[in-house]
Amino acid sequence: MSDSFFQPVSGMDLPRFAGVPSFMRLPVITPGDPRRAEVDIGLVGVPWDSGTTNRPGPRHGPRQLRDASTMIRAQNGATGIRPFEHVNCADLGDVGPNPADIPDSMTRITNFYNVLKSQNITPLTAGGDHLTSLPILRALAADTPLGMVHFDSHTDLYHSYFGGTMYTHGTPFRRAIEEGLLDPNRVVQIGIRGTTYDNEDTDFARAVGVRIIRIEEFFTRGIPDVMAEARSIVGTAPTYLSYDIDFVDPTFAPGTGTPEVGGPNAFQALQVVRALDGLNIVGADLVEVSPPFDASGATAFLGVSIMFEMLCIMAQTQPTY
Repeated sequence: MSDSFFQPVSGMDLPRFAGVPSFMRLPVITPGDPRRAEVDIGLVGVPWDSGTTNRPGPRHGPRQLRDASTMIRAQNGATGIRPFEHVNCADLGDVGPNPADIPDSMTRITNFYNVLKSQNITPLTAGGDHLTSLPILRALAADTPLGMVHFDSHTDLYHSYFGGTMYTHGTPFRRAIEEGLLDPNRVVQIGIRGTTYDNEDTDFARAVGVRIIRIEEFFTRGIPDVMAEARSIVGTAPTYLSYDIDFVDPTFAPGTGTPEVGGPNAFQALQVVRALDGLNIVGADLVEVSPPFDASGATAFLGVSIMFEMLCIMAQTQPTY
């Protein structure tokens, strides 16, 4: 049972448009706060998009996601889960990146998550572009390779960009596999679609054992069947959950840097996460929300709604390594 200190502020007590925004109106716990040791799931912002290769903007994502998340209430209307009563949740603030230096920023991010891991805090991250996942994995998978359920319209398995640039939002999971952070036989990527430069990424996936479920297969088979396979791939061992908002069709999530048409709708975007309940999830992220392309704020609200679904499934199962 969660400590009452870690309950979010209710809209019945303070209007949702009032007060300083935090993720889901949870208490903000700074590094020096002794109550940090009591946190089970920490919500973290990584305002960084130096890996972006086309339309920038996800560095502004965590701030907009926090603001949109004030609309989240305490109970999941579909599942009945009340995550804040299961575990102690808190907003742990942002990792401060170096916007002019990719290696330094990745070191800062890894160091931040190393501390969370040492404190047995399970992180739920708001990015940031998808390169953000790599330094997080360097912390969480330092001791053992993880499986991964990855929702995206892109594989992010390319070797390099622009003649040898190894660290972009199109390369994080290639690096993670090369560094032994992910077990490729326990990685499933769902929703892949769109035009491509070539087959380099999919050839690599096939060679190392990554399972790619393209959007055509996703719609033909349906969510229950696809997600049952995803569960069987990652099994009961430690698993990371990574969700790029461009998995969702841009009709419902236009505020992202690399949109691809022909994706799931907003309801399906929530359903796929609900289908992961009971997995051994040791960390999760929601990335690539880009406020400059999200004039209505709909993308950010969908993003935090997905984060709430993630939180609900994470709160029910204590992760184990």
